[in-house]
Amino acid sequence: MQDILGDGGVLKKVIQPGEGPLVPRDASILVKLSGYLEYSDEPFDTTKKYKYHRMMKLGRDVTLWGLEVGLLTMQKGECANFLLKPNYAYGKMGCPPLIPSSATVFYEVHMIDFFDSAKVDEFLELTPEEQSTVPLSTALDVVNTLRLFGNRCFRQSRFEDAKDRYKQGMTLLKNREAESEQEKKSLETAQVPVLLNLSLTYFRLERPTTALKYGQRALEIDPSNAKALYRCGQACLELEDFEKAADFLLKAQKKSPFNKDINNLLLKLQESYSDCLEKEKEMCSKMFANLKMPSRN
Repeated sequence: MQDILGDGGVLKKVIQPGEGPLVPRDASILVKLSGYLEYSDEPFDTTKKYKYHRMMKLGRDVTLWGLEVGLLTMQKGECANFLLKPNYAYGKMGCPPLIPSSATVFYEVHMIDFFDSAKVDEFLELTPEEQSTVPLSTALDVVNTLRLFGNRCFRQSRFEDAKDRYKQGMTLLKNREAESEQEKKSLETAQVPVLLNLSLTYFRLERPTTALKYGQRALEIDPSNAKALYRCGQACLELEDFEKAADFLLKAQKKSPFNKDINNLLLKLQESYSDCLEKEKEMCSKMFANLKMPSRN
């Protein structure tokens, strides 16, 4: 095993190499990990119990010194094992009842992804008043970084994490006081992609009413936005409001007539509406079939 610090305190064995740069010091990381006492088969700590793995912030969520030292040597996609001596783990005190005194611990780690969040973290630590003094371009960069981070979470089907990042970005944009019409326009323009991301994320979270709300907020800023019209139509179809769905989707098709997603959803709308009519017809037939006409004397 590789002796990371040269004193035998943190030993590393690479199981599967990663690629790209090393994890930066202030990163937010997405990892799968399991911690074991030396020579034990049962983990005292593991992320395997979670359906979706949440991002963790180094220095805040990862507080074990030796583990953080090891994580900083990893690349995206890498799998590695770490052996931590007591001074780099839980020390002489241990962590009763799970960790005994002066225990050596072993970690299996898969570095799924990481994100250099230092700039975002510094901005978020400022008060709203201090954030308002930061140049607008810097604030917009932070919002865009949060949105890209949310997109990364979304692609990994971590929709709750994605939603949180998008909402952080929206809060920053809403709290910013525009000092001119040009700044106001820039802030509104920056809101549209975040609102559309929120609309899609809530749709994936099976909350179409909220998805519709965010799509409509995007349309308030940009009434002719085809993607916003599509998101609203998508939500209305899920809510079985066929008339509104058709209205939104036909407007979207007018703006983007060759868009495959829009045209496919219009076909789905037609099928869903036909199915609904058939079900209503069948229900009415059963109702009338059960009615008994009064006999004539």
